[in-house]
Amino acid sequence: MHSYRIGDAAALMGVSADTLRRWVDSGRLPAERDEQDRRIIRGADLAAFARELHRMERENTGSSARNRFSGIVTDVILGDVSAQIEIQAGPFRVVSIISRESAEELRLEPGVPAVAVIKSTNVVVERP
Repeated sequence: MHSYRIGDAAALMGVSADTLRRWVDSGRLPAERDEQDRRIIRGADLAAFARELHRMERENTGSSARNRFSGIVTDVILGDVSAQIEIQAGPFRVVSIISRESAEELRLEPGVPAVAVIKSTNVVVERP
């Protein structure tokens, strides 16, 4: 069984270690103590918690897309017909090519919040 220290679990969840500690302290996320008396979170518990957080976020979207990355627009390159949009979503950089018309309608420019919504049947999964 895989387990995570608080800082590692926080990084995986995209939150601060303090936020993760608050989730543990409030009982929302179970944790145990290791032999050095450090708090650790079982991988299965962290996965279940992540699924529940995602389920709660998704209930209000009305979308069949499962992959949503909230972030900030960092770059917009407008072409004659298309636009390249770059979003920094936590530690993730997402680049999308959309129509120029869509970029203009959404008033996309560096600094505005945006959500990259990805629906894909081809996703490569790797282990670090």
